Amino acid sequence: MLEDAFFGSDLRRLKSFALAAAVALLATQALAELGIVDLSRSIYLTSSIGLGGAILGGLTFGIGMALVGTCGFGTLVRVGGGDLRAIVVFLVLGLSALATMRGITGMLRVMLIEPLALLLPEGNDQTLTSLLGAGGAVRALLVVSIATALAVWALADGRLVRSPRLLASGLAVGGAIAFGWFATGWLADDEFDPVRVSSLSFVAPLGDTILYIATFSGARLNFGIGSVAGVVAGSFVAAMLARGFRWEACDDARELKRHMTGALLMGIGGVMSMGCTIGQGLTAFSTLAVSAPITMLAIACGARLGLEFTMTGEWLPALRRLFGVST
Repeated sequence: MLEDAFFGSDLRRLKSFALAAAVALLATQALAELGIVDLSRSIYLTSSIGLGGAILGGLTFGIGMALVGTCGFGTLVRVGGGDLRAIVVFLVLGLSALATMRGITGMLRVMLIEPLALLLPEGNDQTLTSLLGAGGAVRALLVVSIATALAVWALADGRLVRSPRLLASGLAVGGAIAFGWFATGWLADDEFDPVRVSSLSFVAPLGDTILYIATFSGARLNFGIGSVAGVVAGSFVAAMLARGFRWEACDDARELKRHMTGALLMGIGGVMSMGCTIGQGLTAFSTLAVSAPITMLAIACGARLGLEFTMTGEWLPALRRLFGVST
């Protein structure tokens, strides 16, 4: 998506993502307005804005994503298609995410990232409407305006409409985000066993999936683990139906090292920023969390730097090219 936009002047995939964001925002806010889902119970609407995590984590995730060539969701799709490189990425990403949540790199996250959070006044959360002091009709107008602007930008030139697959993907992914909130906020609601409401994200759930597989008898399923299994199973079925399933491996040790390094950065950065391109760019965005655009901008900058590195093979020239500095 970002590579096409940066170097191929092809914005169709980015516009599909914008359409997904518009659909997710409208549908999710409608669920919240109807009282079906209490978004205040999500991890995104806290009383502080994790600026350090959003910026540093987003940059780290973006660089890793560029080295791997896809995000966490894309990794799972590749796993279902028989890509052995993606299986390596899955394992490294999941384990590094676990370590950053609960292990040795988690200590580094607590020491360096959490002190950089911006605490909000008591009674406020990090929704855009809360920070603006808007509610009721003003909130509804803001949601509709943002969603409309995204949809108009995505559909105005007609290129996305002429790409039925990308158009359908944008609508389906946006709907899936809203369904995730509905599933965890209403279908799974149990006052005797409350769970945190959530939707799609593909960093921490990869780690949870590995932990579930390793400790099956002492663990329990959740929405994140189910979504990981569902994406892999769905992509496998799609690959088999299209006769596109085939085993693929790294060409050499250098490519394997790049994928493992990228996966490590994605796991660490994704946990620090509390989400990936899907988790922050769509799921958090659908709640109007201000962390979403900040994190996505950081991910885009990190991805640009990582892509420049893949072309030059050195970090200093990549930084120079990124900022337009002549050598």
